[in-house]
Amino acid sequence: MKKSADIPFFLVVCALLVFGLLIFTSAALGLLAHSSGANFTSVAVSQLLQGLLCGGLALFLLSRVDYRKYKKYTPHFFAAALFLTALTFVPHIGLSLKGASRWIAVGGFSFQPEEILKLATILFLAAVYSANFKTVHTFKHGIVPLAGIAGSAALLLFLQPNTAGVIIIGMATVGMFFAAGGRVRYIVILLLAGVVAIAIAAFLRPYVAQRIETYLHQSADPQGSGYQIQQSLIAIGSGQLAGRGFGQSVEKFSYLPEPIGDSIFAVAGEEFGFLGTTLLVLLFAAFGILGLRIAARAPDPFGGLVVVGLVILIVGQSFFNIASNLGLVPLIGVPLIFVSHGGTALAMALAEVGIILSVSRKMRA
Repeated sequence: MKKSADIPFFLVVCALLVFGLLIFTSAALGLLAHSSGANFTSVAVSQLLQGLLCGGLALFLLSRVDYRKYKKYTPHFFAAALFLTALTFVPHIGLSLKGASRWIAVGGFSFQPEEILKLATILFLAAVYSANFKTVHTFKHGIVPLAGIAGSAALLLFLQPNTAGVIIIGMATVGMFFAAGGRVRYIVILLLAGVVAIAIAAFLRPYVAQRIETYLHQSADPQGSGYQIQQSLIAIGSGQLAGRGFGQSVEKFSYLPEPIGDSIFAVAGEEFGFLGTTLLVLLFAAFGILGLRIAARAPDPFGGLVVVGLVILIVGQSFFNIASNLGLVPLIGVPLIFVSHGGTALAMALAEVGIILSVSRKMRA
């Protein structure tokens, strides 16, 4: 078995971090046009201190801890993550923004327990599946754990409301079920159930129905519901082949909603053009390919399933963000990992990379 972490995978992560920091820094300058310098400083400190510094420390430590030690603690970690997520509904602890209760605020510090819940769900499901690896193809040992573990996490997120989080957790856990040997007919049933769940969500949550309607008719209301996607397409299109240049985006100053969040890929498209965004997509593709290579060579089912879940989690969210900026999927409000603003999301992504690197230290030659 290997003693050192997988270097090619680590270098891809470093490249994503450097490119992401460049894009974020440029996009954050747009805040100066319509907010105070203090707000810019707050965002930058959150990204660098909470995200990059804390996340980098977590990556270093977790990459050197034997991932197999986590297995027996996964039920406790999952229960704690559920508890933290439930605290978002408690007055004076949970922080509600734009009609959603997704943050916990304590003494001026805030974070999203959703990111912890995603990791805990993957670890717990991997532990359960690896304990019954030869019978995961059965309903009892395949579908029932998936419904119980992922279903309870998804329910809490749906109540926040956080439909995007439900979709991402569903995507990662169904991918783990498939990797563990789940039967195709069960996967088809799960996908159909997902379509039904989205239809129910659209009925219960008007904003979900509106996003689907906007996706189907993107140019119908360019100054209203279709404004964000239209501005994203304008920004990406104006970048042409090589882009306007670093820091030269026009859209980020007064046109793009959430230039440091949902729309940050559009800023990258405007400044770095087709060549730059293609490089970014290829880096995420390399992250996925090298990550799945580590999963395939993991020494045990637990390690392999954990890596599969984490790779789908990170790459899936990122490609959803990219595709939504291009109008290929509805806008669901997920970050572009390693790039978008979000100290909690960046720190947790780097912690997850640390776990993947820990598995890579043990992988078969």
